[in-house]
Amino acid sequence: MPRAKVRDLNLYFELHGSGPPLLNISGSGGDLRLTAPDQNPLNAAFCVAHYDQRGLGQTSTPPLPWTMADYADDAAALLDFLGWERVPVVGTSFGGMVGMNLAVRHPGRISKLVLNCTSPGGPEYSSWPLHTLADLDPAERAETTLEIMDTRYERGGPLPPGIETFVTAIRPDGPALPQETPGAVGQLEARRGHDVVDRLGEIDVPTLVCAGAHDGIAPLRNSELLCDRIPNARLEVFDGGHVFMIQDPAAYPAMLEFLAEE
Repeated sequence: MPRAKVRDLNLYFELHGSGPPLLNISGSGGDLRLTAPDQNPLNAAFCVAHYDQRGLGQTSTPPLPWTMADYADDAAALLDFLGWERVPVVGTSFGGMVGMNLAVRHPGRISKLVLNCTSPGGPEYSSWPLHTLADLDPAERAETTLEIMDTRYERGGPLPPGIETFVTAIRPDGPALPQETPGAVGQLEARRGHDVVDRLGEIDVPTLVCAGAHDGIAPLRNSELLCDRIPNARLEVFDGGHVFMIQDPAAYPAMLEFLAEE
């Protein structure tokens, strides 16, 4: 099993696909044992590095607390281990937050950036406070999760298109993530301190900001701010919520088209 001894971690990663290198940074709780990295559409055009972030999956768990800087530095250290100097990066949800921090902390390591359903943070542009789900009873937590996952959902009504694919899959990387695990606690605490709003102008690479029109976790206004503040960014809005990538079949082709542009 491929592991990288980097920083304070024994970091588990997998390479899938063939072609030029690309770093994929997953969302909260992205355990590669459950998220099918071998089936990711990005693999069709790239040799993609997928990895378990600190405290998750098969990566080791150093002592808490962790900061967004830790996650960004972990990503840079993995690039060093792989010998990848400058590569495109795709970051989804929490992974998008990591990607932004990687861009401002390690300029020159990213050639292109895709930011999916994510937020720049701070007091005005943070994603929904997922840590507060821990205070709810299981039934209320489940309903709240669906409401913020896709704002079209009404309690007792049918699931919005595509959401059933997510909620019936065995995967831990959504807002219903078990919050008692160290990896979950670390991510939830780190995202509370996430704030790159005043540094977005430092991201000087072509950037595609992808948003779900019905996302209650990373609202569209947050993606609009990213597009306004990142100098060379453009916004694509898809028909879905926080998991628009599996709701709208146009999402991955749009990412791949952007990544292929000269």
